[in-house]
Amino acid sequence: MVKLGAPAAVLALGLASAVGAAECRLALALAIDVSSSVDADEDRLQRGGLAAALIAPEVEAAFFAADQPVALAIYEWSGRYNQEILIDWTLIDSRLALLEAAETIARSTRSHNDFPTAMGYALGYGANLLARAPACLTKTIDMAGDGQNNEGFEPNVAYREFPFAGVTVNGLVVNAADFEGEVGLIAYYQSQVLHGRGAFMVIANDFEDYERAMRIKLERELTPPALGALPQMPEHAG
Repeated sequence: MVKLGAPAAVLALGLASAVGAAECRLALALAIDVSSSVDADEDRLQRGGLAAALIAPEVEAAFFAADQPVALAIYEWSGRYNQEILIDWTLIDSRLALLEAAETIARSTRSHNDFPTAMGYALGYGANLLARAPACLTKTIDMAGDGQNNEGFEPNVAYREFPFAGVTVNGLVVNAADFEGEVGLIAYYQSQVLHGRGAFMVIANDFEDYERAMRIKLERELTPPALGALPQMPEHAG
């Protein structure tokens, strides 16, 4: 039998207490871009891609890879006052709950289509959404988009002014730039959007690649971390 030293024993006791007090292991808020740069066909691809990714076998396995469930919320964003909830906080505690979430996204239609890209406002909205999430061990916002902020304050202001303590912000970059102003989107996400411990981004080559990128990202976010894993620096994956 392996005996723990005093510091390790205290840490293990603290982790056990935190797990026992939490309703879920992860509060995950997915944010999808419906700004004017996303046309109707692209919007259909991202909604269908998200719905399909949620029930992909590897993602489903990651949802249920631990005893505690994941709390899921999904919202769409564009202009500074244009954020809409698609799925409010739901505990994904069964395959039926996951299927219902995917079906809700597949049936959804965009609330706005002619507003700019107010990413700072979208992040602030996500932080307030997480503030009323179930009590979970970790909190993550997932910012998906095809453009840089072009209205209102930048992400760094949101991180300073909204409750982001302990929140990780990952990214899904739709790298389908068709004009010069968006050529630096990957670098923008890397330097301005990713936030918190272990933050990472996944790159979709275009909206037709959205489902693949979303599957990769969700599997990574949902897979429980190995005990004793070292903290990770922000990174990206193709």
